[in-house]
Amino acid sequence: MERLDKLLANTGRWSRREVKELVRRGQVRVDGVIAASAEQKITPTAAVTVSGEPVALGSCTYLLLHKPAGVLTATEDRRQPTVLELLPPELRRIDLAPVGRLDKDTEGLLLLTNDGELTHRLLSPRYHVDKRYLARVDGDLSPADVSAFAAGMTLPDGLVCLPAGLELLPQPRTCIVTLREGKFHQVKRMLAACGAPVLYLKRLSMGPLTLPDDLPPGAYRLLTDEEISALYRACAM
Repeated sequence: MERLDKLLANTGRWSRREVKELVRRGQVRVDGVIAASAEQKITPTAAVTVSGEPVALGSCTYLLLHKPAGVLTATEDRRQPTVLELLPPELRRIDLAPVGRLDKDTEGLLLLTNDGELTHRLLSPRYHVDKRYLARVDGDLSPADVSAFAAGMTLPDGLVCLPAGLELLPQPRTCIVTLREGKFHQVKRMLAACGAPVLYLKRLSMGPLTLPDDLPPGAYRLLTDEEISALYRACAM
């Protein structure tokens, strides 16, 4: 048995304070009965509705974060701010972790979840989940570099890279890179091997998820049920 406010807050949709207000207004029902208090003890299998909408308790949480530059993709660090510190306290307590990592100076789409199986599959080259990046570089790229990416590359430091996409954009020294894996500093290392060191890098998408234009750096939102289902389909789950 656990407190109602804790279980609802763990879904990531409300803070405990918001749950208390919803209960006070009679908008929360447990097994069809209006909740007596936010502190009421219930089982995670109880049928709970909020404003008439069923809420799944004990399920995984999925967040899409617009990671800003200057923040570490980590769950904790003693010296530098991490992506979890961008979240409210109720979301820091439910064991969310980043799916993969973006370098400290890289921004863009970052998925955080406590769904371990989905995390494993999204990062595995076996399931071919594309990650797309916008890069600005210090050097000129050519069609030969596009072909090199498409064929797969072995870098001077010995890193073997699977075939990847390289799209040259009309803007000078700007490109889109598409990977199906996520090795350490891979985009930067591949472009540097082509004589075009990265000056700016932003992840635009991961599988079916795309960074919303109206989500500013440092902000997050919960995934919709449709987006979660699309991720599962992309990973053959």
